[in-house]
Amino acid sequence: MNKVKRNTVFLVLGSILWAVTAFSLGLYLVFCFFPEFSDAFNQSIAQFLRHVLAKISSILPFSIGEWLVLSLPVAFAALVFGAIRYVKSSRRLSSYLLRLFSGVCVIFCLFVWTFAPGYRGSGIEKKLELDREPVLEVDLLRSTLYLTDELKDLSYDLVSGQSGATIMPYSFDELNEKLLTAYEDFAKDHDFLSTYYSRVKPVFASKLLSYSHITGIYSFPTGEANVNTDFPDYTLPFTMAHELAHQRGIAREDEANFVAYLVCMNSEDTYIRYSAALSLWEYMMNAMYETNPEYYSMLLRILPETVQKEEAAYAEFFKPYQNSNLATVNDFVNDTYLKSQGAKAGTRSYNLVVDLAVAYFKAENIVAK
Repeated sequence: MNKVKRNTVFLVLGSILWAVTAFSLGLYLVFCFFPEFSDAFNQSIAQFLRHVLAKISSILPFSIGEWLVLSLPVAFAALVFGAIRYVKSSRRLSSYLLRLFSGVCVIFCLFVWTFAPGYRGSGIEKKLELDREPVLEVDLLRSTLYLTDELKDLSYDLVSGQSGATIMPYSFDELNEKLLTAYEDFAKDHDFLSTYYSRVKPVFASKLLSYSHITGIYSFPTGEANVNTDFPDYTLPFTMAHELAHQRGIAREDEANFVAYLVCMNSEDTYIRYSAALSLWEYMMNAMYETNPEYYSMLLRILPETVQKEEAAYAEFFKPYQNSNLATVNDFVNDTYLKSQGAKAGTRSYNLVVDLAVAYFKAENIVAK
């Protein structure tokens, strides 16, 4: 292909990209003002695109998104070197920067068409017909007591290691299949969720994620649900279910947590239900600590011995990562991102799962209204 033809092709492709980007920006603004449209788009076009990306990425056992991130330092160095090469020629430098901006536009378009409508649609409380309101202390106590009783039943036959942490009784891939089955069963009665095969990816650099305090991450450009396998076993089922919720269009963090809880508790597997009950119990206890430290201490004392050892083992595991500077940076970036997508609470929105859970427990008469 000669230079003239190549430039013509680039011009045509560039024009198409600018047009798609402009349309995507307009589409994003529509999402911001029309939640019903966002819901419809999220459950149709965006759902189809997420499905396609998940199917393609599932072919490979490793995370494409992770390796793209790990290659960023090399890519950044190459970009800087490229800019230096063209700095003497303003025309060539402008062309170079324009190509870089084109890459940003591609990522933006992927975000808008696959994940953005999930942030702008109606809340899951509307989809599940829940009366979500500020949580009273008495309702928080009743809900936490209920979960404590659940943990007594679920932890009875679990096997623990020397550290006190429970041991997952099957492989990562088997857990993947069990969770997909749980999602398929749950989706039969909840049409806002799609169901399809997808492979949750273990992150190669999981220890690095631990220093960032990240247990899982959804890569929207590649459609991959990724999890940190450095964390204790009991966190895996709930974390995988959380990332699978993102993969199915549940974008808000509190809602992904809540869907993960509901899906896991819908499973026939004891360890999966244990993971969900304990994970939600921890969120409840964080809220209780801020509300009533005396109740918090009382609830710790009545916790089953197996779970007490689990919590102690987790605290020991987390010590090396607790005061990580990388976690501070990640929290700032994630907080900024979440707020940009309408989550006023930022990273604290993860904890808002307590509101949803209490509303659900009251609606189901699990705790008194």
